[in-house]
Amino acid sequence: MGAGGEAWGAGGGAAGDPAQFLAVLGRSWLWILGSAIATLVPGIIVLVWPEGTLHVLAVLIGLYLLAAGVFRFVGAFARDDHGERLPGLLLAVLYVLGGVLCLRNPLQTIAALSLIVGLVWLVSGIVTLFTAVAAKNLPHRGIVIGAAALAVVAGVVVLALPTESARALTRLLGLWLVLLGLVEVVIAFAWRAAVRRAGATG
Repeated sequence: MGAGGEAWGAGGGAAGDPAQFLAVLGRSWLWILGSAIATLVPGIIVLVWPEGTLHVLAVLIGLYLLAAGVFRFVGAFARDDHGERLPGLLLAVLYVLGGVLCLRNPLQTIAALSLIVGLVWLVSGIVTLFTAVAAKNLPHRGIVIGAAALAVVAGVVVLALPTESARALTRLLGLWLVLLGLVEVVIAFAWRAAVRRAGATG
């Protein structure tokens, strides 16, 4: 965990504090990278296997949303201010709810699946954009704002474009997942650079 491990050790009595453990984990660049991989993998699978059925697509999207919800739940504890944690926790609930809806009835229609994913991306993008603009001390805030804007665009595109074709929806969702995952990879390595600079300057 690198810097995360050092912070954990410096926490002294934090070993018995779950919130402190989640805070250290959420600040780790490896945790952010894990979130990126959880987004990239289903996107790549969807793109290389566009012949997959709507059932398979719904299951993949559902698992992605559940995983993203877990990562955002932990990431929310990385913020020191309890008021700043609330948006992250709300996003975690939104992602988990979307994932449950996809998995609960994976044989749903194309329109229902695109509606769930589009709304999750749109709302999460808006909330993340607001949080990034409001958080003046956020490292590499410009990259986070760019990622939030991309999520907003992805949500709007998925909601606005007609989805009569399951194949077209598959390619569209796969493409956006890969793009969002790549942006998260950039954020992860930017965060690692910021943590190392902070450690070098004490």
